[in-house]
Amino acid sequence: MKFKNKTFLVTGGTGSFGKKLVQILLEKYNPKKIIIFSRDELKQHEMKINNFFKKNIHKLRFFIGDIRDYERLDDAMFKVDYVIHAAALKQIDTSEYNPLEFIKTNVLGSSNVIKAAIKNNVEKLIGLSTDKAVSPANLYGATKLCADKLFISSNNYYGMERKTKISIVRYGNVMGSRGSVIPFFNNYDKSKDIPITDTRMTRFNLTISEGVEFVLSNLDKMLGSEIFIPKIKSYKILDLLESVRPGAKYKVIGIRNGEKLHEEMISKDDARNTIEFNKFYIIYPSNIFSDRKYISFIKKFSGKKTKKDFSYSSDNNEFLSIHQIRQYLKSNK
Repeated sequence: MKFKNKTFLVTGGTGSFGKKLVQILLEKYNPKKIIIFSRDELKQHEMKINNFFKKNIHKLRFFIGDIRDYERLDDAMFKVDYVIHAAALKQIDTSEYNPLEFIKTNVLGSSNVIKAAIKNNVEKLIGLSTDKAVSPANLYGATKLCADKLFISSNNYYGMERKTKISIVRYGNVMGSRGSVIPFFNNYDKSKDIPITDTRMTRFNLTISEGVEFVLSNLDKMLGSEIFIPKIKSYKILDLLESVRPGAKYKVIGIRNGEKLHEEMISKDDARNTIEFNKFYIIYPSNIFSDRKYISFIKKFSGKKTKKDFSYSSDNNEFLSIHQIRQYLKSNK
């Protein structure tokens, strides 16, 4: 990957994904500079005094800022090569009671990121999406769907010949990230039955490191307008519980507001414009299939059209065994 001596900006750079991204960039890719853009002063301070980041402080710049503030983003993106947009409000239950705040950050904030990147001639901008954006059942998912649409449509709105290429990476639950159910299972009172919303529930799964490497690999090869989706396995909620707390008793409390039994990363409607590759899928806008650049890319990586009735959801997928989940947990410590 051609990231040596490049300048990165990471929105949400103090979050669980952002920190791991910065770490991997510094360990493997020798960037010129990484700008960590976030609104949390305490988390920025904690990164500055962390032993690993302290050793690499000459390559780090910390910007206090909110993606709702276009002018601050514009200042931060001066002479930036690549932007990775990871900032978002994410808690599903919180979104249902604070809808406008989620719209301001996840939709309008994402629009600000796009505009600032284009104005500053950023080479590539890639946004992080979620399986919650597919057929959304909650406001968080709806705002992420809107953000996805803004990212993809901006390639047409501003013209495909302008410098900035803009794409999306979509994936499922990240093991160990903020909001993961694993710490909840681990820390729940051992004298009580653990609450489970529904025993049939399934979820996609990958580690933070896998998520970061998937983002960086697609940042390297993106042409603009793609939604990249990894081929990853799923887990059943009861298998996850058994992996974390063997033999633990549980009680079923019912699905929460805005929650799904199963998550989906490619719907049947999306399948019409989806190309399957060896380790990932790409959803394209329909207007690119006559573009030579994209046709050449699809041929180069042996892509093939998915079937019309294809869908990619956590319940019609290959499942991790309890042993495999435990191995994942060990590798993610």
